[in-house]
Amino acid sequence: MAGIRTAQRILLGGAALAAAGLALRDVPAELGVRPLTSGPDRAARMRRSPQFRDGTFVNTMAEPTTVMNTPPPSLVRELARNREQRRPAGPVPLRVPPAGEPPRTGVRAIWYGHASTLVEIEGRRVLFDPVWSKRPSPSQLLGPKRHHPLPVPLGELPQVDAIAISHDHYDHLDRATVRSLTAKQKAPFLVPLGIGAHLERWGVPAYRIIELDWDEEAEVAGLRFVATAARHFSGRSLTRNDTLWGSWVVAGPSRRVFYAGDSGYFEGYRGIGAAHGPFDLTLMPIGAYSPAWPDIHMDPEEAVNAHLDLGGRLLLPVHWATFTLALHPWAEPVERLWREAKARDVSIVVPRPGEAVDTDAAPAVDGWWETLG
Repeated sequence: MAGIRTAQRILLGGAALAAAGLALRDVPAELGVRPLTSGPDRAARMRRSPQFRDGTFVNTMAEPTTVMNTPPPSLVRELARNREQRRPAGPVPLRVPPAGEPPRTGVRAIWYGHASTLVEIEGRRVLFDPVWSKRPSPSQLLGPKRHHPLPVPLGELPQVDAIAISHDHYDHLDRATVRSLTAKQKAPFLVPLGIGAHLERWGVPAYRIIELDWDEEAEVAGLRFVATAARHFSGRSLTRNDTLWGSWVVAGPSRRVFYAGDSGYFEGYRGIGAAHGPFDLTLMPIGAYSPAWPDIHMDPEEAVNAHLDLGGRLLLPVHWATFTLALHPWAEPVERLWREAKARDVSIVVPRPGEAVDTDAAPAVDGWWETLG
C-alpha cells in the first residue's frame, strides 16, 4: 500500500507540475510587447503624441506620484488580514442577458462584472474592456480570483459592432478574451496608442485595430468614438507607461455614452463634458481606491463629481464586485456611491451582473448586495 500511495503522490505531483508549466508557458505572451519596437509607423505616431515624453507616456494634467512597481510590505500584510470583508458574504446573484437584436433607439447596458460592459446604443453594440478569465493576471495560478461567475459564456455573446479598450492592465485587457473575440467576432478593436502592438502579437489582424491618441476620433458602424483623457498609468510588466490609457466617448445620432476606464478624479472631466456631453449614461469606476494611490483610482464620491462634471444623466458603477484589488470591504464602494447619489440627487442604477438596464426606464436601486449574507 505504501508503494501505491507513493506512486500516487508522484503522479499527482507530476500532474501539478505539468499544469503549472502549462500555465506559466504563456506568461511571456501575456506580457505583450514593447510598442516602440513593434514597427516604425507605430513608434512615430507614439512619439508625435503630446502625451509622450522621454520615451514614455505621461499624464499632462498631473503625473501620478503613487504608482508602485512593487507593493510595500505593509500593503502585503494588510491584504492578508480581514480577507472575509473583501469578498461577498454569499453568492452574487446573476441574471441572464436578453437575447435578440438590440433596441433600435435609446441606450441599454449589460454589466458582466468588474469593468466589462456591453452598451447597446441606437441599435449598435459596443463591448468595453472584456475580461472573461478567472484571474486578471499574467498567470491563472496567481492573482485575485473572480468572486462570481460570468453571466454568459464568451462564446454566447451576441455579435458586437466594436470592442473598446481603455488601457492595458490585466483587469481591463485580457489575452485569452482577446484571442477568443478575434476568432468569434468580426468587430474592430478601438484602443489607445501602443496597445495595438499587444493585440497584433496575440493574433488580431492589423485591419481590425484602430489606435487613437486623446482627442482623436473614428467612426465605426455609424457611431462616433472619441478617445479622451484619463488620470492613470499603464503597463503589463515592471516597464510602465509604454502604452497610452484613456476613456471613451461613444456618440450615436442622438444618444451619447461615456466610459471612464480607470482614472483618478481630475478637472478634465468638465472639458470632456463641455466638448462631448451631455451623456445619457456614464460608466464610472467606483472600486479599488485607496489613500495610497489617490491619483489613479477615484473613490465613489469622486465618481459622482466626475459624472456631474460630464453632464451625465444616469450613472452605472463599474470596477467593483468582481476582483479584490484594494483593502476596502467588498460592498463599501456601492454603499458609499448610493449614499452620495441620494445626498446630491444623482440618478444611479446598480444592476446585478447580466442584468439589462434601459436608461429610459432604469430600475430603482434595491440594495441587492445587502442580502447576500
